[in-house]
Amino acid sequence: MGNNVLIVDFGSQYTQLIARRVRELNIYSEIHPFNKIPSDLNRYKAIILSGSPFSVRDKNAPMIDFDAIINSKPVLAVCYGAQLLAKEKGGLVLPSNIREYGRANLDYISNDNCIFDNISKGSQVWMSHGDTIKNLPNNSTLLASTSDVENAAFRINDKDIYGLQFHPEVYHTIDGKKILENFLLKISKLKQDWTPDSFIDQTVSFLKSELKTDKVILGLSGGVDSTVAAVLLNRAIGDNLHCIFVNNGLLRKNEFEDVLDQYNGMNLNVKGIDYSSKFYQALRGIEDPELKRKKIGKAFIDAFNFESKKIKNVKWLAQGTIYPDVIESISATGGPSATIKSHHNVGGLPSYMKLKVVEPLKLLFKDEVRRVGYHLKINPEILGRHPFPGPGLGIRILGEIDPEKVKILQEVDSIFINSLKQEGLYDKVWQAGAMLLPIKSVGVMGDERTYERCVVLRAVESTDGMTADWVNLPYDFLQNVSNKIINRVKGVNRVVYDISSKPPATIEWE
Repeated sequence: MGNNVLIVDFGSQYTQLIARRVRELNIYSEIHPFNKIPSDLNRYKAIILSGSPFSVRDKNAPMIDFDAIINSKPVLAVCYGAQLLAKEKGGLVLPSNIREYGRANLDYISNDNCIFDNISKGSQVWMSHGDTIKNLPNNSTLLASTSDVENAAFRINDKDIYGLQFHPEVYHTIDGKKILENFLLKISKLKQDWTPDSFIDQTVSFLKSELKTDKVILGLSGGVDSTVAAVLLNRAIGDNLHCIFVNNGLLRKNEFEDVLDQYNGMNLNVKGIDYSSKFYQALRGIEDPELKRKKIGKAFIDAFNFESKKIKNVKWLAQGTIYPDVIESISATGGPSATIKSHHNVGGLPSYMKLKVVEPLKLLFKDEVRRVGYHLKINPEILGRHPFPGPGLGIRILGEIDPEKVKILQEVDSIFINSLKQEGLYDKVWQAGAMLLPIKSVGVMGDERTYERCVVLRAVESTDGMTADWVNLPYDFLQNVSNKIINRVKGVNRVVYDISSKPPATIEWE
């Protein structure tokens, strides 16, 4: 039996948080949609059922074969999962008389079960549901209650099957990590062996076995993901890795030259190519954000296809795809949650490009990629670099793209990022950048009327990009940056600051 955790996704906005919390305990977890559960459950030692936006009383509510799952190994059912477990095993689930959303406290905790070991009465939890478990399922025992939710936690007797009406994975459940730890370590007997070093060893071993002596082409961006992917591949196949850095005309100021310099001394086979004119041509007249992403993605593929033909016998295209890319692109790995946006480096290749895809990081969150990079002894300046979207400034320029707009935004972005570094704020921000709006506004400069562009500054704090809060940058700092931009960047007369969080907004504007 594998030392892994299967997370069954019913479409909850918190499913990815479950995976992250489990991994923070150095236990590997993976998410699969409720309708695509792996047939071989022997790979997993425990199962967690997620919440859902659906009600178990809905006609088309997501369902699973409980008998096949709950008789095989320990199960922790969260929110919707707990309600579904209760309903299918003889309990009663009804609409809540009051809205059960937000903070609550466990007024009663059973002392007879180790899932609540070292958790005291009054512990704060987070509720988020419209239904409630009125009657517990058959042959079960109540484990916890709040003042409004009598059946907040229960256990199926004589089995390691638990239901929690609250969300242990969210920050507001104070002892949530301890509850998960109790379930995974004390009840499920999992080992804490998911570490950066173990990931490196397993991944390099897999790449050696999978790629053998094949040649691989990798698109470098200068960012954390592609760099870590390159170093892992280099360890596995050495000179058979051919790295290409494409100037798509949508990079930040001086980035093409800076990135190539950055890789000097890293023992990587890197070639820089300038395809900016071809990208501009592909984007001419395109305003729709999704279409822009697809055009940029196709142009990347065309560039790699052209360059790969110059290298004899290339068989693989490597990509720095990470887990949030996959989740956001295919609806939480195929579950019922909504697709937010497509990612240019996720998905299949066109039939004319006879390369197979290898993605060594596709199961890692961003912070995990950085930890792996640290253990690979990659330059901390590279690992600390803010995330930058694959489509680059193409999704930070709203509307049609042209070289003039790119130049304006490059200058604005450079002032903003360099100011963050100069004031010691860069490392306190997870991601920062500027957006160019497709509007002009009236201004006054030198006693003359101006009619120029508006730019948006954005800075967020996050762990993995799945959720993010805007950063409360000092007013003096924002004032100085605004003055610099308006005084130094011709064509801009207005600067605004984005104070939206994700959700409901996304980090990028397109």
